[in-house]
Amino acid sequence: MPEKCPECGEKDSLIALGPGIERLEEEIKDFLPQARILSLSSDTVESAKAMKKAFADIENHNIDIILGTQMVAKGHHFPQLTLVGIIDADSGLAGGDFRAAERTFQVLQQVSGRAGREKLPGKVIIQTFQPESRVIQTILANDRDGFLGMEMRVREDNSLPPFGRLAALIISGKREPMVRNYCSALGRSAPMLSGVKILGPAPAPLTLLRGKFRYRFLVKANKSVNIQNVIREWLNSSPVPSSLRVKVDVDPYSFV
Repeated sequence: MPEKCPECGEKDSLIALGPGIERLEEEIKDFLPQARILSLSSDTVESAKAMKKAFADIENHNIDIILGTQMVAKGHHFPQLTLVGIIDADSGLAGGDFRAAERTFQVLQQVSGRAGREKLPGKVIIQTFQPESRVIQTILANDRDGFLGMEMRVREDNSLPPFGRLAALIISGKREPMVRNYCSALGRSAPMLSGVKILGPAPAPLTLLRGKFRYRFLVKANKSVNIQNVIREWLNSSPVPSSLRVKVDVDPYSFV
């Protein structure tokens, strides 16, 4: 990384950023200036009418390259589409969500299926920093059952759903010290029960949201445990201040 910005000369001012759909479009134009590019994202296609026109342009062969986010991964049939390129294919594996591998595999499989859907053969190119990961390896082998088998074993070994229960407690408030203090008190009163493990507190991935600071506990329990009762009794032992809010999400689908 350069020590200073080549434009303004400011030192230690450069940070790493993901490619982003706009930057990708700029780079494609540099390599293929004559290509007719269509960008499909929630920012570029804001209405059903605009989406309908975009698909009409594709069907009428007025577009050479479709540049899109996950919204183009499934449900579309482009007979002339023969090449799919997936940028940063493993970016979804970050973040600590135990469903990350499942979601990434699903998206990669879906978008790969856009290429070569009719008579013309298709080709898929995947860019990844983790070529050894089970997600990438099973996608390359087109081995859906193999991925599902490995994923089930990982979850069973770690007592993750469907072999165990999870619940997230999100504590939020406008004053971060008050949120932290209550979380500390709640942590000290955490139940010590067989088959129950409580992790946290820790800042939530989206620590500041809509002007409120957010901290999180994660409750992990055996499938036989009534996790709702455990959490109810735990919260009853540490009443929540009126200025704070506690949200309980049993078997959460998202961990943000």
